[in-house]
Amino acid sequence: MSGPPPAVTNPSSRSSGEETAAQRPWLRRLIRDELGVIAVLVVIVVGVGIAHPDFLRTGNLLSTGHNSVYVGLMACGMVFPLAMREVDLSVGGMFAMCVVVGAVLIKHGVGPWVAVAVILVLSAALGAVNGVVTTYMRLPSFIVTLATALLFRGIGLALAEGRQIGGLPEGHPLFTVVGGDLLGAPTAVWVFAVAVIALTVLFTRTRFGAQVRAIGSNPEAAEFTGLPMARTRIKALALSGLMAGVSAVMSLAFFIAADPTAGQGYELTAIAAAIIGGTPLVGGRGSVVGAAVGCLILGTVTSALVFFQIPINWTTFATGAVILVAVAADALLRRVRAGRSHPPRS
Repeated sequence: MSGPPPAVTNPSSRSSGEETAAQRPWLRRLIRDELGVIAVLVVIVVGVGIAHPDFLRTGNLLSTGHNSVYVGLMACGMVFPLAMREVDLSVGGMFAMCVVVGAVLIKHGVGPWVAVAVILVLSAALGAVNGVVTTYMRLPSFIVTLATALLFRGIGLALAEGRQIGGLPEGHPLFTVVGGDLLGAPTAVWVFAVAVIALTVLFTRTRFGAQVRAIGSNPEAAEFTGLPMARTRIKALALSGLMAGVSAVMSLAFFIAADPTAGQGYELTAIAAAIIGGTPLVGGRGSVVGAAVGCLILGTVTSALVFFQIPINWTTFATGAVILVAVAADALLRRVRAGRSHPPRS
């Protein structure tokens, strides 16, 4: 006796379903992957706001976001080398040196916009140098960028003679527009938002971004398949340097001065923000949006300490605690989502 006839599958409906899953809008996937850190940020903001309603005032939130921009730009650029299993410890020193270089050029009569162009080109070139030395001398990027961080900071201190550089033309549009407000918010916040969008597209929707992820996921397989590992590594570190330069431009425009001691610890905060946002040190994946949110989390905690009148000496402790909680929450969310995507077999 024959059994029931086999179920007939509609090929068109099956292909349609597979296509829907495969071609799910990238923005929806992006939001889903960053849900953990976004939730942590919302909980912190709401929690502090309940205890201190003044924390939720628009001016304070914009100020907190503005204070997070400088490290945030570096954190977004840091995603690219981290996704390749590299690390850039030179961004803090590069930031300080570029701010000083820009101020010195302006003080010596160079046009502010020309000084901005010099800062951007210089930072990208120095980042590329990090990549060249790392690649062709076969040295760990950790060691190379640690050395260049000291080198860059030393050059900045020497150029500034150890003093803050001021007396810049405050009426120039670089300082009144770029360093001012636009549509009710600091211009630096808008620049940060545009940078996050542009770098997200670069990381998720371009061949360069795919190569970065592939090399970080499996360097041996990437080399075997002929991916341009040297060129991609140099580009990733050049991009990290460029974002340090953009941060330097925004700092110079806002403060209208250059401090050669600025940027100390920025590199570690940028790395921490990227890791909080879902960019692991083992490489293979990353999130520019997550890095931006991670930096906002750290900035929000720092701002909240003021409202709770907690001594500044506890800032480092609070930052470390937030890093642990945020990373744990994000890892738990990813584990739960992976379990739902791959249910255990009966």
